[in-house]
This record gives sequence, structure tokens and C-alpha cells, in this order.
Amino acid sequence: MNVFRTKSIDLIKEGAGQKGLKKTLGASDLILLGIGCIIGTGIFVLTGVAAAKYAGPGIMLSFVISGLACAFAALAYAELAAIVPIAGSAYTYSYAALGEIIAWIVGWNLILEYSVGSSAVAAGWSGYMVGLLKSGGIELPKAFTAVPADGGIVNLPAMLIALILSLLLVRGTKESATLNRVLVVVKLVAVFIFLAMAGPKVNPANWTPLMPFGFSGVAAGAAIIFFAYIGFDAVATAAEECRNPNRDLPIGIIGSLLVCTVLYIVVAGVLTGVVPYQELNNAEPVAYALRSIGYHFGSALVGTGAIAGITTVLLVLMYGQTRIFFAMSRDGLIPAGICKVHPKYGTPHVITMVAGVAVALIAGFTPIGIIAELTNIGTLFAFVVAAIGVFVLRYTRPDIPRPFKCPAVPLVAPLAVLSCGYLMFNLPVETWIRFGIWSAIGFAVYYAYSYRNSALNKRKTITE
Repeated sequence: MNVFRTKSIDLIKEGAGQKGLKKTLGASDLILLGIGCIIGTGIFVLTGVAAAKYAGPGIMLSFVISGLACAFAALAYAELAAIVPIAGSAYTYSYAALGEIIAWIVGWNLILEYSVGSSAVAAGWSGYMVGLLKSGGIELPKAFTAVPADGGIVNLPAMLIALILSLLLVRGTKESATLNRVLVVVKLVAVFIFLAMAGPKVNPANWTPLMPFGFSGVAAGAAIIFFAYIGFDAVATAAEECRNPNRDLPIGIIGSLLVCTVLYIVVAGVLTGVVPYQELNNAEPVAYALRSIGYHFGSALVGTGAIAGITTVLLVLMYGQTRIFFAMSRDGLIPAGICKVHPKYGTPHVITMVAGVAVALIAGFTPIGIIAELTNIGTLFAFVVAAIGVFVLRYTRPDIPRPFKCPAVPLVAPLAVLSCGYLMFNLPVETWIRFGIWSAIGFAVYYAYSYRNSALNKRKTITE
């Protein structure tokens, strides 16, 4: 049993050619796709929570630490994406560099990352929408806006937004990218409105002490807010629908990360400078900060921008989720029937709707809570594997054409592994336990189904 068999890059490209997706995305689409997923929950929700509970004003340093870890991983991703411009991101890269069993467990954890992340974001979208309607005099009954554990029957708004975005993703990637572009502009305007209004009101005294919980608090905050950065992984999942992947993917991955890191640090600084960090542990810290300094109309505008921001995060997360499923099903590791591409829209419509229904059900009936931290650990694990993969390929396949080369790989790849590993170390023990249980289930599924049904296994049987 050879569980470390690798899939050659030529074979990966051959499979994509037989069951490929429509190429509609350019560099600007990819940058906006990344911004669409990165700027959202991180700025509008997690910044306040992480500052109040973990880092204090040191949340600015937390974003620097997370941003650096992502920068190292992004350089590795950019090289791998240019070499293997196929759907699947770290899953596909691992298959080419490290072997099937590693690729499987990466893909298995990416499925959890995107599913749990999408459900949590859908629930957050519901909270903002219910609050906005309430401020306008429309109060929805709690029975249909809260999960059973919170005293309701079903979180209907969360289910509806998940299903609506699933239908949009079925219609086409370009159509989804167009909506994403509009919503990204709306939320960036909201962010700049906040900076323009709150910036002059910053009181530097609120930044003292800078690290009230010590550096360990800053590190814990960096691990928690890492959820905000997973967008550039979603850019990598779009590789197969990119018109010029060799050039555009590195631009999209690195460009979106740079823009968002700068915005995160600036917003975190202004937010903790306007309001004492102890007051920021609420569902809408940015809007709360504006209300606290008397800008109630500005708060409403930012709240609207937050809804747009969270919508784009959900759209891109659900998009990424379906592309991971698509790549794994094409390789035979999960049933191939869900790999069908719609003859008109050129999208994997079956898995898109299946995944959309699953996200809707989780968001509608399950309290997410601490399990959302699984999104962080799954992403960090994928980043570690991708960094190892680019290092390994430099030595095992030095002949591969590399349209984009990660600079100083002997330095950058280990730094990516160490920095992402450090953030994983700072996640709660409960998260590690859940990660271990989910991975154990994944190994069981692999040995029970995926190994025997792998396209590589069938190819070997035919050859023999």
C-alpha cells in the first residue's frame, strides 16, 4: 500500500483538461476575490473580540505577526500556484509534492475549514442583518433568527443567505466575481468612512498599556484573528478559472494580502485609540466605536458596509469550499458524481448546491461558538504543508518551469513553517483535540474508501 504516491504535475494538468472549469478571471478579479474574503469578519467582528479578550491595543502587533506568517506562506503559495494552476490550492500542491495521504488530510481539513467558516460567517451575517432591520423598526421574531440552543427554532436569515449565494455560484464564477467586486467597493468605502471619522478622535492614552496581557496575549490574539487572513487561500482555489494563471495568481495572492494587512493594522490602531479595548467585546466593534464618539449616522453606514463585507466573505468561502471538493472528487478520493460541471454555466453545480445546503443547515441549527477556531488550525496546517511542498519540489523537481519563484526558499519556507506552527501552538487545547478527532475520521475514510477509489490507483490497475 503506497499512501505516499504522488501525482505528477503533467497528470494533474491532464485531469484538469478533461474536466476543467471555465476560465473567466483576471488579476484584478483575483485581488478583489482575496480582499472580498480577507476584509470582512476580521475588521468588523474579530478585531474587537481579540483586542478585548486577548491582546488589548497590542492587537496591532497581532495583525503584524499574523500578516508576516501569511506573507511567508503566500510566497510559497504563489510559486506552487504558478507551477500547478489547478483548482484545489494546498490539497493539489501536496498531491504533487508530498504524496496522496498528505494531500488527503490537507483536503479533509480544508473541507472542515471552509464549511465551519462559511457557517460561522452566515450566522454573523444574520446577526448584522437582524440588527439593521431592528434599527429601522422591523423586528424579526427570535424563533426564526436564533438556533435552538439560543432559544429559537431556526436561524432562517443565515440559511437563506447561504442558499442564495449557492445559487449565484452555480450561475457562474464571473457573475459571482461581479457581485464580489461591487460589495468589495461598498465595504472599502465603509472602512474609509470609519477611518476618516474616527481617525481625528484617536486618544493615544488608550494605547497604554500596549500589551495588557503580555506578549502571550498578543500571540494568542494573532492565532485567533488568523481567521481573517484565509482569503488568499481562496484565491489559490480559483487557479483553474484564471485566464493567465502564471502571471495573475501570484499578483492576486500577494496583492490582496498586502492591501488587507495594511488596512487591518490601521483599523486596529484607530479602533483601540478611540475606544478603551475593554469595551470592544461585542458583535459590531467598528459601528460601536463610531456611536461612542457621537457619529450615529456614520455607525449606520459602517453597519451597512459590514453586511456587504460579510456577504463577500461568505461568497468567497463557499466558492473555495466547492473547488476543494471538486478537485478531490476529480481525483477519485470522494465520489466522482459530485464532480459534474454544468454544461451551460461551466461550474460544479452538484457539489455547489450540496455544500450550500450543508452550510445552511449548520448555520440554521447549530451554535458555532469555539468550533470556529477549527477554521484557523485547518488553514495553518495547510500553510505549513504548502511551505514544505515548495521546499521539497525545489530539490525533487528542479527542472519544472517556475513562472514565479519564491525568493530565498531555504529561508522563507522554514520561516513559514515556524511562524504558522507558532500560531497553531497558541490555539486552545480544545481546538487541537477537535482537530485530532476530525483528522482521525479523515484517515478512516481514506483507508475505507479513498485509497481504493483513487484515480492513481485505478490508473495503476489499468497499466498492470
